[in-house]
Amino acid sequence: MSKTAKIVLGSTSPFRKALLERLHIDFICDSPDIDETPLPDEPIEDMVVRLAIAKAQAIAERHPDALIIGSDQSAVLNGEKLSKPGNFDKAFEQLTKASGKKITFQTGLCLLNTKTGNIQSSCVPYTVVFKQLTPTMIENYLHKEEPYNCAGSFKSEALGIALFERFEGSDPNALIGLPLIELVNFLANEGFSILD
Repeated sequence: MSKTAKIVLGSTSPFRKALLERLHIDFICDSPDIDETPLPDEPIEDMVVRLAIAKAQAIAERHPDALIIGSDQSAVLNGEKLSKPGNFDKAFEQLTKASGKKITFQTGLCLLNTKTGNIQSSCVPYTVVFKQLTPTMIENYLHKEEPYNCAGSFKSEALGIALFERFEGSDPNALIGLPLIELVNFLANEGFSILD
């Protein structure tokens, strides 16, 4: 595929869109509509890859001769899957539990070539290690940033950085929901080089 290949981001996430824009490539967004219910006893790593592939496949018919990017993410604290808190009280509870601990984000990535049917996929982990957080720190953070639509109750690319002791992982973009290092490799495998 040439550099003129059509790139489709199978997501309506403003965070993923902003990440993909960093690569300075032309792309469009399309919203996949899939059932994201976990399968019984399904490991998180398997689930996010399965859902990333399902998102790409869900819009494949609308985009023949395209490279479709699918991505899905889940956060885990003490073996428990974290959801988007939705409100102050649940976010306060999540951050209280995270204090002094690690949250690992598992991000599933898929690149589907609709012309050939080729699928590349992987799971990219990224871990954040939290400082010891006081109730005042948590309350002040939540009132200032209101990260209620973010799994884990924080935005690492903004004020949430003040909550962390350190990051652990190979690609910080994975934390926000789209592992760009792996994506660039997937695109190159399909003949789409970012820098050529």
